[in-house]
Amino acid sequence: MATTTSNSALPEAALKASRAALSAALSDQEASTATTDPDQTLEAGEIQEVDMQAQADQIRTVFSDPANFNVKHPLFSAWTLWFDSPSTKGRNLPQTPMSAFPQTPGAQTPGAVGGGWMDDIKRVINFDSVEEFWGLYNNIIPPSQLPQKANYYLFKEGIIPAWEDEANKYGGKWSIQLPKDKNRPHVDRMWLFTMLAAIGETFDPSPNGNVNDSLITGVIVSTRPQFYRLSIWTRLAPGGAEDDAKLRERIEAVGRHFKMQVLGYQEVQRLAGPLATEVEFQSHKDSEKKGKSVRKIVV
Repeated sequence: MATTTSNSALPEAALKASRAALSAALSDQEASTATTDPDQTLEAGEIQEVDMQAQADQIRTVFSDPANFNVKHPLFSAWTLWFDSPSTKGRNLPQTPMSAFPQTPGAQTPGAVGGGWMDDIKRVINFDSVEEFWGLYNNIIPPSQLPQKANYYLFKEGIIPAWEDEANKYGGKWSIQLPKDKNRPHVDRMWLFTMLAAIGETFDPSPNGNVNDSLITGVIVSTRPQFYRLSIWTRLAPGGAEDDAKLRERIEAVGRHFKMQVLGYQEVQRLAGPLATEVEFQSHKDSEKKGKSVRKIVV
């Protein structure tokens, strides 16, 4: 499965996000503890002494003290978890009004998108730190125990999990379909590693360090009567023009990372079979052309 270090059970995606967040958190902690004690008067030019070891000993993270941590590790982006299943359809479950939920420019509210089916999707929670992610993950039902036709949608804050959202309408998705019986023991780990790669921004690292340039908008896991489906949504999808070569290269890199580093398959490994697919990319526009010949990228 996903790559791990010899001293940690966390996959590489989680480690990268956590290390970057920890560095920022420690910097903030040092800055806050370096202030002058109001009861202590310093001579001109004198430097306040700070016992950094004592300060470090007081820092408790989710990794050292899961119940009583006092430092949060911020993620690069804020995220929102959405959920729907047959058990939620038509039910008036409590959720935050969409008017209070920041959206991308031009985005629609769920009830206005997708012919009404978005009315049944419930927003579970927003989060923007490693601690909040693990608190969420440890308190929701894993995909292997979800009812049939249920879906988890983890999207960047402000992006609605619908093709019509401004952030998604020119994009597409990488997806893999896996037989349910054979993959029930593995799907929870696959979904966890997919989420960690998303929030760790490892699917499409921006060359200039600006995560706003990332192609990734969200990830989805779906349960169906006979299979599971994992998907990664992107902002853009390559067309047939020559100037799409660089975009296609980035899209293919996302698919290879998904297949090898997240799902743990070999690059040359063929996966298709009864109820199964390869790791395939298709634009949202092509996905609407049901029954017609459509273009796919396969890794």
